[in-house]
Amino acid sequence: MKQKMREKIKKLDYWLVAILILAAFLYGWNIWKAGYANQFYTAAIVSMSKSWKAFWYGSFDPANFITVDKPPVALWFMVICVKIFGFHSWSIVLSSVLFGIGSVFLMYKLIKPYFGRLAANLGALFMTLTPIVVANSRTNNMDATLVFFLLLAGYVLHKAIKKHKPLLVLGSFALIGVAFNIKMLQAFMVLPAMYFFYFIASKQNWKKKSLWTIAATASLAVFTLAWPLAVDSTSKSSRPYIGSSTKNSVLDLAFGYNGTERLLGQSTGTGGAFPGMNSKNKGKAGNMPGGNKPSQSKNGNMKKPSGTKPSGSMKKPSGQMGQGGPGAGKQRPGQNQAPTNSTKTNQATNSMKMKKPSGKMGGKKPGKMGQGGPGGKGGGQGAGGGIFNVGNAGPFRIFQTALGQQVSWLLPLSLIGFVIAYFNEWRKKRKWFKFNKRQTHLLYWLGWLVPVYGFFSMAQFFHPYYMIMIAPPTAALAAIGIASFVENKTKKKKQEELAELDSAVEKESSVDATTVEKEAKFASKVNTYLMAFAVIATAGLQAWYVNEYYPWATYLLIIAGLAVAAYIVLSANKKFNKKASLSAILVTLLFAPGFWSLTPTLSGESAAVPTTGPSLLSSTNVNDSFGSGSVNNKLISYLEKHNGNATYLFATMDSNTAAPYIIKTGKAVMTIGGYNGTDNAISLKKFKQLVKAGKVKYFYLTNDNGNNNAIVKWVKKYGTKVSTGKYNNNSTSSHSMGAGPGNSNGTLYKLSVN
Repeated sequence: MKQKMREKIKKLDYWLVAILILAAFLYGWNIWKAGYANQFYTAAIVSMSKSWKAFWYGSFDPANFITVDKPPVALWFMVICVKIFGFHSWSIVLSSVLFGIGSVFLMYKLIKPYFGRLAANLGALFMTLTPIVVANSRTNNMDATLVFFLLLAGYVLHKAIKKHKPLLVLGSFALIGVAFNIKMLQAFMVLPAMYFFYFIASKQNWKKKSLWTIAATASLAVFTLAWPLAVDSTSKSSRPYIGSSTKNSVLDLAFGYNGTERLLGQSTGTGGAFPGMNSKNKGKAGNMPGGNKPSQSKNGNMKKPSGTKPSGSMKKPSGQMGQGGPGAGKQRPGQNQAPTNSTKTNQATNSMKMKKPSGKMGGKKPGKMGQGGPGGKGGGQGAGGGIFNVGNAGPFRIFQTALGQQVSWLLPLSLIGFVIAYFNEWRKKRKWFKFNKRQTHLLYWLGWLVPVYGFFSMAQFFHPYYMIMIAPPTAALAAIGIASFVENKTKKKKQEELAELDSAVEKESSVDATTVEKEAKFASKVNTYLMAFAVIATAGLQAWYVNEYYPWATYLLIIAGLAVAAYIVLSANKKFNKKASLSAILVTLLFAPGFWSLTPTLSGESAAVPTTGPSLLSSTNVNDSFGSGSVNNKLISYLEKHNGNATYLFATMDSNTAAPYIIKTGKAVMTIGGYNGTDNAISLKKFKQLVKAGKVKYFYLTNDNGNNNAIVKWVKKYGTKVSTGKYNNNSTSSHSMGAGPGNSNGTLYKLSVN
């Protein structure tokens, strides 16, 4: 027993252990300061923890009036954590932390069988130090969970082929079906890679491959459609309204709001209540660091709250968004931008009390708000940065600072790394369509990268943090490229190893030692220049990214990149120093992304729209999040005293107002407009019936949101205004979050139907 334990300890990869500890620190440190992260989903977690029905449907409120805008699988894990550990700031994001660490481990397991420990460790390290991976792993959004399941599906598929177990192929595609029920069609982005990899890597004949592919697709369909069809087949009167859908259908949600609208542009509007989603990185929504500088509304200046008087007198914004690519106008992160309104929904955000930055810990000084509002029309948001400022659509969008600062630090290295590694496996005698094991693995990662890169280069409606989808292939190809370069230089490839890795066709061919030696020398020379170019290109891109905050670091990166490239070239004909070369490359290319990755950890950031960057360090130590307005405690007391047996504490337009009250009280709040106030979740006739039945007694209207809504018009006309002094005396609970739009100041109406 002891002997076996000693053998296991000897086999333990201590570098991997260190990387996993680093990941745990980056993803988990300070999560107890997370506030309530994305309050939209946090409210759902509270609701789902109180009712099995809410748990099954992913309901936003305990009374099951409406669901959130995503399937519930990721939320299930969060609810389980809350049920085990209780409701805390850290417990609502714990599952994301664990899935983030799990993704790092899966990167190692996917790469090691093909390219060895060095490549596997580098892949795990690069994944760990990808800034947007850190940011996503610290929130209760679904993306960290999604990426874990996609990597797990890939791992199971690789196992299926390696061990010749076709049943595991069904399991791998079933996991993609599970991933669909995390973030819907986003999960399908890896399907081209999986299908292609199975066909080129499996040793089965074409007939068996085709049959197992059909079976795998059936498995995918079953696990994809199980929950959506179960929900859609349930009577609409017996289940919640499907939030953000137009037809009260999960499939409509999947192919509409979470499908075609992501590519073509959102047609339902986002509502003015969501200017920037309130992360501490004050540039991230309307003006990401280095992103577009939205045009400020002429009359968009915010006013201070006026005590007990409802503060909803913001003047009408212009609704215009600035154009130009990331970095246009040399905008400072967090530069004050007036929130703008959606021209469709005519919603407005209320005035907010600004907080000054707590220090100057690095980076450019953020402004007071830095939140660009939606301001544009429903479609076409991505072309000029859009409401979430994702840069200009086009082939180089992912390299632009708006997105690149979150994920693209090593992208040049990964692209050139693929060429290096693939070229090292190329043999003149082999036909171009015959691949060895390493080449199939390389093509798997490229098959993941290309569709995702292509989609987000064109997509019109998405958040910058969706870039986590590019992180795994970028990390893998960069790691494999470096490891392949080192392997080639140290000449550890023996002819028998090549024979083992090459296809059966090459084994039967006559490859003499002289030919192999010539190819090795040529490959070594090509490797040298490609790696030197990769270092220069990657360091140059990083220099551009850091210039916005630290101009001095730009010169440092350029000089370091040129020096390392020169060292690689000049030492080509000398004995290769593995440690020196690796250290030089890694220190040069990981310093900047490593620092970016550290910023959310040091600042305790856990935002609804997660991001990274030095501006986090110079923000206040208050964790802003979606729907982060203060809760009016006197309003709660008044409603609890006068609500009687009403089902709902109150009704309101959108989840931005409702979420903090659900979290605070655990009681149901009806959001008649759903996530952003634009859903048609209930008709006026049905609403009046609920009022008459005593299920809804009060309506809380903030900032005149939803003026065009029939229910709001009816409330204003027939509802009785409650005296402001009875429910609003600025006795608020901020939940360790900055003041958000309209939660503590609004107008309360008492409802009745004769």
